[in-house]
Amino acid sequence: MTPAPPLSVVGIGADGWDGLPAASQRVLRAAEVLIGGARQLALLPAECAGERVPWPSPLRPAVPGLLAAHAGRRIAVLASGDPMFYGIGRTLGEVTGAPLEVLPHPSSVSYACARLGWPVEEAEVVTLVGRPAENLAGALYDGRRLLVLSAGAGTPSQVAGLLRDHGFGPTRMRILEQLGGDRERVAEGTAATWDRMPEADPLHVIALDCVREPGARRLALVPGLPDDAYEHDGQLTKRHVRAATLAALGPAPGELLWDVGGGSGSIAIEWLRAHRSCRAVSVERDAVRAERIGRNAHSLGVPGLRVVTGPAPDALEGLPTPDAVFIGGGLTAPGLLDACWAALPPGGRIVANTVTLESEALLADRYRRHGGELVRLAVAHAVPVGGFTGWRQAMPVTQWAAVKPAGSEAGRCFT
Repeated sequence: MTPAPPLSVVGIGADGWDGLPAASQRVLRAAEVLIGGARQLALLPAECAGERVPWPSPLRPAVPGLLAAHAGRRIAVLASGDPMFYGIGRTLGEVTGAPLEVLPHPSSVSYACARLGWPVEEAEVVTLVGRPAENLAGALYDGRRLLVLSAGAGTPSQVAGLLRDHGFGPTRMRILEQLGGDRERVAEGTAATWDRMPEADPLHVIALDCVREPGARRLALVPGLPDDAYEHDGQLTKRHVRAATLAALGPAPGELLWDVGGGSGSIAIEWLRAHRSCRAVSVERDAVRAERIGRNAHSLGVPGLRVVTGPAPDALEGLPTPDAVFIGGGLTAPGLLDACWAALPPGGRIVANTVTLESEALLADRYRRHGGELVRLAVAHAVPVGGFTGWRQAMPVTQWAAVKPAGSEAGRCFT
């Protein structure tokens, strides 16, 4: 049986056909089917005689059917810049599961860093293509250089508004348009005054030199954000206990947390802030609090937090297997502790906090059965006492933390 020809993915820039290396040009000339965006297809000369097929919208669901319709033919897919850098190459690899012949072009990030004189490895990249602008909030730190992959002509104004809202109005913004092409241009201003700028070309990258306004809130990378960074009604794991809780949970890239009894969402939010690939589900029975969790997540730069409204353990059914579980409320709900333990795979972690004697008895029992650590966290704050200063003790928090041992029953959904 003759093997199917490989699926070729060819990166192309604003410089069009003339900017392509000979190998890419050969593949495009030989292709029987050329798939790409209308703008990309228009860059090809007549000597590329293959059938031209524009991507439909939405793109991802259409990929399997489109490729199947042209099975057995030499297909070349056009991509902007480097197909494997936030590009169509990843989608094709995930959907087809087949090896790809990838011929990259310099990415917009490479071009932007070349124009700006920035070392590529020191510029953090945030994409807003198909993602909420609030993703940018988690990357805002004084003195940082950011490159923002834009979703369209309106993105610079959206970014400027978000910068102002987060106290970064003085940030220098540069819009690098049509990089590598004949119409390359740079527009410059600050977030504070960006509304006076003309609309950008749709094909651009945003460069940010982040500057925080004096007095604006500073948010650290490590867990333990100030309590006033959150909107809450008192149901909040306080700062020092939160930092100790995240240390016990131990987030790592790509891992999934269940935050059960979300309250204000602080544990899930700071888990997500630990690394951009971390994932979290916050389960909260109160609808008002669940909405508040969503607002906090957007404000603090992690709009991808999934919020499930409903009582645990019933609301846990059908959720993906967690790498870690935090229980911050509802410990006395029948079956909750056992359900969370059963859902964990071997090596998964569980952390539960409480301030009541009844729940503490449950944690002591699980410590006896499953091991781990049982600790009491006590925090006192200095407060005025007349003309002097004394200590005010917060309610102590009992915390149980354990790792599910190897050889235990694998994580499972339950009914």
